[in-house]
Amino acid sequence: MAENVIRTLGDGLVLRHATPQDEKALVAFNRRIHGEGEWDEKGLEDWTRDLLRGGSPTFKAGDVTVVESSATKEILSTCCLISQTWSYEGLPFKVGRPELVGTDPGFRRRGLVRQQFEVLHEWSAQRGELVQVITGIPYYYRQFGYEMALSLSGGRAGYANHVPELKEGEEDPYTFRLATEADLPFVKSAYERGCQRDLVAALRDEAEWRYELTGKSPYNINRREIYVIEDRAEKPVGMLGIPPLKWGHSMMLDLYELAPGAAWTAVTPSVIRFLWQKGEDLAREQGQTQTIFGFWLGESHPAYEVIPTKMPREQKPYAFYVRVPDLPAFLQTIRPVLEKRLAASAFAGYTGELKLSFYRDGLRLDIKDGEIGAIQTLSQENLNGCAAHFPPLVFLQLVFGYRSVPELRHSFADCSTRDLETANLLEALFPKKPSHVWPIS
Repeated sequence: MAENVIRTLGDGLVLRHATPQDEKALVAFNRRIHGEGEWDEKGLEDWTRDLLRGGSPTFKAGDVTVVESSATKEILSTCCLISQTWSYEGLPFKVGRPELVGTDPGFRRRGLVRQQFEVLHEWSAQRGELVQVITGIPYYYRQFGYEMALSLSGGRAGYANHVPELKEGEEDPYTFRLATEADLPFVKSAYERGCQRDLVAALRDEAEWRYELTGKSPYNINRREIYVIEDRAEKPVGMLGIPPLKWGHSMMLDLYELAPGAAWTAVTPSVIRFLWQKGEDLAREQGQTQTIFGFWLGESHPAYEVIPTKMPREQKPYAFYVRVPDLPAFLQTIRPVLEKRLAASAFAGYTGELKLSFYRDGLRLDIKDGEIGAIQTLSQENLNGCAAHFPPLVFLQLVFGYRSVPELRHSFADCSTRDLETANLLEALFPKKPSHVWPIS
């Protein structure tokens, strides 16, 4: 076991890599720490087993960290790092996703998660990952340099009386079947077309799609059942993704895309009927009730526009926690996007120096004739004459399209711009734009 040890933590505790032999203990731990009911625990069990068994193209058992007692070998805390690639307006960048973060209640507030996050952040840096993201409870991950800065989930929902009814004797014009490996090119293409609407999206290659389709356990809480939508001539017109577990009384989908030429107005009523029936089937299987259907497709989606009266209940997005340890490096990566935005704005051909204060440090962008040159960190001693001020990490909300400059100024009294021109320049560089990211898990 010594070769798997990462650190000794004192008090008889060891931080190490997990191995496939930890499967039974980690399943029991994650069910106990994270589970919210029988079926949720089953979903966590399948997810944990899938991660440890090595079927994922982006993950291995050693990407899980474990804190254990040297004496008893009992697992006391654990988390993991799932590497993946996302895109920013189509430009790829590497991401590390910490997940399944948990500590036994008797060992909390001892810094065990902090020690593990130091390790995960080191791994992420070694892998060239410029960004780390995690979903989680309010406030907690701010302790580790994260900011809630990217839209997460949200959508529209309706009830039984909102399910469109077919006329007597009418046959549904669209059918739904589970996708097969032969459908991967169609599914992948439809997904990528939908990603073009979003500022940020998770990229999936063919191996990752194949793992989603055939490699995950049936009730893995992060698996999606992928369906192909066909017209009566058996021509594929779209795809959708549904979690294998009901969310309480609700049945939600969080993937829904159509092929070019297919009409959202025509297909969406059939999707609602299918989703409702799927909810009733799973309700019987999982001992639940079915009262709500929902499209969990983020803040905006074409389906919301064509049938809003059928989905009157609105759920505003939550947020991903985002960490960007080297902001200049990330901004250099997305520099072509920033320059394209400038060229399409009133600031085309702009020349000037943009100095931003984050109070403890800052950032300078040198722009000449609409092209961005040096992007450098400013020390606290060099913050005189900054054109805008943001509390630490809040600037990430602007970078990832989560909030606009006026919204940030309204929310934070210590967020300011020197003049309206500066505010407009920042809006041109970093416009507010929604994202619906389905992360690799």
